Amino acid sequence: MYLYVRLMSQQLKAILEYQADFLLLVIAAGLTQAMGLIFIWVIYQKIPQIHGWDFWEVIFIYAIINFTTGVSQFFFEGTWRIGFLVNSGELDRMLLRPISPVLQVLSGAVGMNGLGNMVVGGIMLVNALRYVHIDWTWDKALMGVVLFISATVTRTAINLISNSLAFWTHAPNNALPMMVSSLAEFAKFPITIYSFGVQLFFSLIIPYAFVSFFPAAFLFDKQGWGWIGLLTPLAAIYCVVLGIAIFRKGLSQYEGAGS
Repeated sequence: MYLYVRLMSQQLKAILEYQADFLLLVIAAGLTQAMGLIFIWVIYQKIPQIHGWDFWEVIFIYAIINFTTGVSQFFFEGTWRIGFLVNSGELDRMLLRPISPVLQVLSGAVGMNGLGNMVVGGIMLVNALRYVHIDWTWDKALMGVVLFISATVTRTAINLISNSLAFWTHAPNNALPMMVSSLAEFAKFPITIYSFGVQLFFSLIIPYAFVSFFPAAFLFDKQGWGWIGLLTPLAAIYCVVLGIAIFRKGLSQYEGAGS
């Protein structure tokens, strides 16, 4: 943790040298998420509920995706540089240091647009919690914190997995990680609105449902789905283990620039 904080602080110092870029990224991220919020509002003007989920419950799901994405972007943006590091040979420099390569990659960049996503997502979460009905108990509140942390870890681990494929594709600008990341748009809504195959895909293959839908279903006591939310920490552990394993497997066959 000490090394991570030191490495991140250096990245922040470099980013904040360009204050105009910093403000533009934050504002752009905030406006993007605000447009999505307007889209949901327009839908609910015509439809009071979608598969048993009302407006503020969907906003809660939408907010979790935005906030966890923002945390991943701001604190672990380095995962998106793996392709560049592999293709350019910059990874060689990291391998010479007596520090975990995974740690160096995770702290290798700061995504300032993540700050905008966190701010907008946080505002949406606070407002959603004011209007949704949750039977709070001390154990549910504690579990809610655990689920929220697990959702953030899962989101980051999925980014690590998709970007680690650069060890095999060798391309500096691989479209696959961006495609995987964009699939999170499906998780901004209850997965019950999709077909059974799509539900399985986002539950087992790319488990974005454990980032938003299942934790929300647990908090809202949705019958038939709420208990699956308790598996969110296990999903996070699975994604982290898989992400580190894929990264290390790719690292074992890394041969230098252009490998």
